[in-house]
Amino acid sequence: MKSNPDIKKVARQHAEMAEFFSGGLTVKKTTAEKTESPQVYPGGSDPQNEVGGLSAKKTASQEVINELEVIAEQTRQCRKCPLGYIRKNAVPGEGNTSARLMFVGEAPGADEDEQARPFVGRSGQLLDKIIAGCGLKRQDVWIGNIIKCRPPDNRDPKPEEIIACIPYLQRQIELIDPEIIVALGAHAAKTLLNTPKAIGQLRGMFHEYTPGIGKKSIKLMPTFHPSYLLRNYSDDNRRKVWEDMKKVIAELGLPIPQRTSR
Repeated sequence: MKSNPDIKKVARQHAEMAEFFSGGLTVKKTTAEKTESPQVYPGGSDPQNEVGGLSAKKTASQEVINELEVIAEQTRQCRKCPLGYIRKNAVPGEGNTSARLMFVGEAPGADEDEQARPFVGRSGQLLDKIIAGCGLKRQDVWIGNIIKCRPPDNRDPKPEEIIACIPYLQRQIELIDPEIIVALGAHAAKTLLNTPKAIGQLRGMFHEYTPGIGKKSIKLMPTFHPSYLLRNYSDDNRRKVWEDMKKVIAELGLPIPQRTSR
């Protein structure tokens, strides 16, 4: 059953959309953001959650929440590859434990390594704007990476690092059981889809991701990584990301915010 739109919420969505499309990207981090610990929200239990459509999925069981924390602790103790010895912090991922929507990037960066949280640097600030532009909040979704530790100098993850680390993410996906995964960037998309195709060939359409043998498939939408947008900021690239996200929003059955004029 559809409810009447919340005027204040729609206005906020439009403001976020306008900021995203007009290039308002640089936001200084506050002290609270630098020191905040990873957040986990049992689905539908966050008192600030205004997105009725996203809370339709039942709340995650305590068993699921406990196992997700076990996985997080395992990543903190992990030494399966050399990255475990040179990182500052593992970055297990965070968000709604029964999220319908999951975002997966490539690897933590310097800010993430410092704070042990995913997407908290400039790329994270842009991702927050994209999420808000969709009418959602960070606590409505789950955010993580293919690997849990920062590669030196933010280089691409090596195949052996991905092989060592990907089981953590696969199990997180299985437990959270999202309806849609958004793969942020070429490395995340190629890894999850096991394909050599470029992100330009993959984005704009849904693909099927299967966590493992005998597991049900999940719709996956590849799109540009926020860091790519920061390096190659243009109207065309912003439009492509928004077109991808509109398809995700529509697939979830949520209202699509209208782009405001610039």
